[in-house]
Amino acid sequence: MEHENIVDRELETAERGASPDRFSSAEQEPHIVEVANNEQIQRTTTVSSGSSGSTSSASVVREEMRMSRVNTGRDLERHPTALSRIQTHRTLHVGTVGSTRTRDSRPLPPFGGGKPYPPMLPEEEDFVVEFDGPNDPLHPQNWPMRKKLLTAAMLGFTTLVSAFTSSIFSTATRQVAAQFGVSTEVGLLGLSFYVLGFAFGPILWAPLSELKGRKMPIVLAMFGFTVFQAAVATAKDLQTVLLCRFFGGLFGACPIAVVAAVFSDMFNNRTRGLAITVFSMMVFSGPLLAPFIGGFIVESYLGWRWTEYLVLILGGVAFVIDLIWLQETYPPVVLVEKAADLRRRTKNWGIHAKQEEIEVDFRELVTKNFSRPLRILVTEPIVLLLSIYMAFIYGLLYLFLTAYPLVFQEIHGFSPGVGGLPYFGMIIGMVIAGLYIVLTQPSYNRKLAANNNIPVPEWRLPPVIIGGVAFAGGLFWFGWSGYRADIPWIVPTLSGLLTGFGLLAIFLQALNYIVDAYLLFAASAIAANTLLRSLCGAIFPLFAQYMFAGIGINWSGTLLGCFAVLLIPIPVLFYRYGAKLRARSEFAPTWPMAMQGGQEGVANPDEESGAETSLEEKHA
Repeated sequence: MEHENIVDRELETAERGASPDRFSSAEQEPHIVEVANNEQIQRTTTVSSGSSGSTSSASVVREEMRMSRVNTGRDLERHPTALSRIQTHRTLHVGTVGSTRTRDSRPLPPFGGGKPYPPMLPEEEDFVVEFDGPNDPLHPQNWPMRKKLLTAAMLGFTTLVSAFTSSIFSTATRQVAAQFGVSTEVGLLGLSFYVLGFAFGPILWAPLSELKGRKMPIVLAMFGFTVFQAAVATAKDLQTVLLCRFFGGLFGACPIAVVAAVFSDMFNNRTRGLAITVFSMMVFSGPLLAPFIGGFIVESYLGWRWTEYLVLILGGVAFVIDLIWLQETYPPVVLVEKAADLRRRTKNWGIHAKQEEIEVDFRELVTKNFSRPLRILVTEPIVLLLSIYMAFIYGLLYLFLTAYPLVFQEIHGFSPGVGGLPYFGMIIGMVIAGLYIVLTQPSYNRKLAANNNIPVPEWRLPPVIIGGVAFAGGLFWFGWSGYRADIPWIVPTLSGLLTGFGLLAIFLQALNYIVDAYLLFAASAIAANTLLRSLCGAIFPLFAQYMFAGIGINWSGTLLGCFAVLLIPIPVLFYRYGAKLRARSEFAPTWPMAMQGGQEGVANPDEESGAETSLEEKHA
C-alpha cells in the first residue's frame, strides 16, 4: 500500500507540473516561469475499454494543456504547446508501469575488465529528445489529414472485425451443438467465452501499449486472433472450439482496448469527439451486423465452419494491413524511434527518450493493473454504479443475440439470414445517437469556453439520462410487440431505434464522464468497468433462453425494462451530486473554487469544504 501511495503521489506531482493553473498558487513549486497564451485542456483515453467493449485497461493523456506556468529549469522561450507536450510526456512517463522503482540498496558489482566505474554523465535532461516545437511533423497530431484518415480507416476495420467475430458464432450455436452432441445452451458457451476474453484481454494489452507503443500490440494481437480463428474453424471437438474462442477474444480485445487511444494520439480536442464516437459505433454495430451474415452462411451449403473461415480471412487482411502500413502513434514511443535514429547517426549513446528509462516492475504491474482497479470499483460510488449500469446494457447487447432469433425466427418464421436483418433497427438507433452526440458538441464547447476551458464532468450526463429513458422504453416496446405473430414484424423491429439510441448514448457518455472525473486514474477506473461489463456480456446470453421460455417474451421484456427504469436515476443523481462525491473521492481530483464556476445544475464541491483538496493530500 505504501508503494502504491508513492506512485500515486508521483502521478499527482506530474499532474501539477503538466497543469499547475488548476491548483492554488500557494501549492506551486518556486522555480516556475510565466508562459503566455493559455492552451486548451485536452484529455484522451486509452480504453480497455473494452468493449468491449470495451473498454477496459486505459490511460489518460493530457495533450496541449492549458498552461500559465511551467517548470522548465531554463530561461528559454518556447511555444506553450511544445511545453505542454513535454509536460504531457512526463505525466505519461510517471504513470507508466515500470517508471518508478524502489532504490536497490545492494552494493554494486565490479565494473569488469579491470575498469573503474566511469564518471557520471552530464545533466541527464540534456540527452532526452523532445519534439521540435508544436508543429513537428513527427508528432501524430501534426500528420496530414489524409494520413490520419487512412490510419483511422485501417484501425476501424480492425476493430470491426474483432467486434463482428464476437457475435457471428451465435448463428452457428445450434449446428455446433448438433454436431458435437450437446445442448444449445452449451453451444452458446462459444459466444460467452469470446466475450470473456474481452474481460481479461485489456489487462495485458493496455499496459503493453503504454510500454511498447500502439503498433506492436495491435499487430501481435491480430496475428494471434487469426491463428485462433483458424483453430476454431478446423476444430475436431467442442473443447477446442471453446478454448480457442476464449483466446480469440483475448487477442481480439486488443484493438477494442487500444484503437481509441490511437485516435486520441492523432486527433486534437476539436475532432477527437467525432473520431471516438465513430469508433464506438463500430464497436457496438459489429455484433449486430454479424447475425444476418452468419445466418445466410449457416443456412447455405457452406455450413457453420465458414462463419469462422470468414473472420479468419478478415483477421488475416487486418493483420497484413496493420503490419505493413500502420505507423506508430504513441508520442513517447515516437520519441524512442527518433532517439534510436539520432544515436545511430551521431554515435552519441547518451541520447535517449524518457520512455527508455522505464524498467518493468512486477509489483507495480500488479498494483496498477489489478489492485487499484478493484479498489476503485469497490470504494468509488461513481465507478461502481455507472459500471453496474453499463454492465447491464452491455449484457443486453449480447442477450439480444438470443432474443431476436426467438421473435423473428420462431414466432414470425424468418430464416436465419432474414431473421438477422431486424438488427438494423438497433444499428440505425446507434447512428441517431452518434449524430445527437456530435450535434451537442458545440453546446459543450460554449460551456467549456464560458468556464475558462475547465471541463465539468457532469456536463456529459444529459445524453445518458435521455438515453436511459429511451433504452427502457425500447425494452417494453420490444417485449409487448414481439410475443405474438399477429403483430407485424416491423413493430418490434422499430423498437430497436430506442434501444440502439439508448445503448450508445449511455455507454459513450458514461465512459467520457468516468474519464473526466478521474483523470490520471481513469485507466484503472475503466479497467474495473471493462471487467464488470464483459462478465455480464458473457453471462447474459446463458440465462436468456431459460428466462424467455419460463415467463415469455412479453414479461421478459417487462422485467428487463423495469430494471432499466430502476437504473435511470443513477446519472440523474450524479448530475446533481457528482461534484460533491468527487470532492470526497480518494482518486478524483478536485478544482479550485474559481474553476468550479459555470456549472449548470451541478453542485459546487467546495460549498461545504471551502477549500480544494488535492490528490496528494488524499493519498498522504
